Amino acid sequence: MPIYEYECKACGHRLEKLQKVSAAPLTDCPACETSQLARLISAAGFRLAGGGWYETDFKSGGKKNLAGESGDKAASSATSTESKATA
Repeated sequence: MPIYEYECKACGHRLEKLQKVSAAPLTDCPACETSQLARLISAAGFRLAGGGWYETDFKSGGKKNLAGESGDKAASSATSTESKATA
């Protein structure tokens, strides 16, 4: 379920609400109790990081993981540990 952001046009109160995609948007402001609440458009709240399809299939050239080199070393050591355990 996505988290939607709302802002009241009357008083400026902002809130977040966890709702189903099929749920009707909220209209009543909990702060001033008017029916001027509007859903805001915002960026998604996740980032693809670490090894996997994004790292291997869609990055090219010298682009590196934004998490840094230390995160890549930790992921590769965890993978090598798993390989040794299954062998």
